[in-house]
Amino acid sequence: MLTVPTFSTARTEIAGLAITELVRTFGTPLYVYDQSVIDQRISDLSAFDRIRYAQKASSNLAILDRMRRQGVVVDAVSAGEVRRAIMAGFSPDPAKHEIVYTADIFDRESLELVVEHSLHVNCGSPDMIGQLGARRPGAEITLRINPGFGHGHSQKTNTGGEQSKHGIWHEQVDQCLLEADHHGMMITGLHMHIGSGTDLEHLSAVCESMERVAMKVGRTVRTISAGGGLPVPYKRDETYVDLAKYFELWDATRDRLSKAFGHRVELEIEPGRYLSAESGFLIAEVRSVKKVGNNLFVLVDAGFNDLARPVMYGAHHPISVCGARGDVSSRESVDVIIGGPLCESGDIFTQREGGFVESRPLPMPFVGDFIAIENAGAYGFVMSSNYNSKTRAAEVLIEQGQPKLIRKRETFDDLVRGEVIPD
Repeated sequence: MLTVPTFSTARTEIAGLAITELVRTFGTPLYVYDQSVIDQRISDLSAFDRIRYAQKASSNLAILDRMRRQGVVVDAVSAGEVRRAIMAGFSPDPAKHEIVYTADIFDRESLELVVEHSLHVNCGSPDMIGQLGARRPGAEITLRINPGFGHGHSQKTNTGGEQSKHGIWHEQVDQCLLEADHHGMMITGLHMHIGSGTDLEHLSAVCESMERVAMKVGRTVRTISAGGGLPVPYKRDETYVDLAKYFELWDATRDRLSKAFGHRVELEIEPGRYLSAESGFLIAEVRSVKKVGNNLFVLVDAGFNDLARPVMYGAHHPISVCGARGDVSSRESVDVIIGGPLCESGDIFTQREGGFVESRPLPMPFVGDFIAIENAGAYGFVMSSNYNSKTRAAEVLIEQGQPKLIRKRETFDDLVRGEVIPD
């Protein structure tokens, strides 16, 4: 049974390695990942027939490689993610089903790549069926269905219902069946994902909707996907979903469909954040501590160019302080606002949705100390940018007690490599 982690505001190490030593070796800002956490989360989901990682959450080649070695397969939402998967060792052989292209459209590059490798496609719009059918008549496909309702910790992460662009509207399934028949295509899979932060009440409704659609499609369905959205706690009052009950609901749905169709239906799950979020830390150095009216700002050398979730979603991340010269747990706790170096008022890590700045009680930080923004392994580095001409952070993977550089820190030359001053 998963237990909710106890978040500490004072930290000296990650996976047994001193933060001060990691910083001395690799600098800041720095993303650090604990491979053992990823391993444990993969193990948590072992009851499912197939774990298909949504690599958009954290797509470093080394992380993909480690997942592949444990039998995890991948979802790709772009041509770049297809190429990443292949480079990380996943087979494009459609018979192996290791890479599935999932999107709401084909851009031209993606369609060419899917045709070149005969990749299985999870179609998120009726137009995709016709576009693929014109190039690959007879292909087997999966449909991503929008059941008409959604769920998420933020409206921006809600992927179901009328306000979401994702998936094929549930009332258009018959139209899609006709389009597939026109091109001799077979619908062998169904996928349904309504957003992040899935709870069991919403899940029951998803399972019921999946069963209705599957019965409409018929016995060609060989795989159903539970999608992703499994929650991880970011706050003390948040919990994990009960995985045993989660699996039980989907397994019962699968069993009913297997009996109806006369063959075993495989059950996939598509976690992204669940596998990688808790493994990751963004380490930043404190560069200024200043009083502004009644507020105490602690400004660090990482900004929303490094971690965009707080400014995008008002996302809460646990934050801890690491002393440059020892443990800080005995320091006085003070209310501080953690901000970055960017020329934007929104460059604040302690804010809630809507841009409202909040303070956080932390051991008093001083210039030269470090802060660790925790649970930063999902939608962290992958959403980073070069805003303000900032170079992107280095990434380090801790594996069996050893820190391994898995992405070099960007340089200014990297930053301007593609730019041209014409005559």
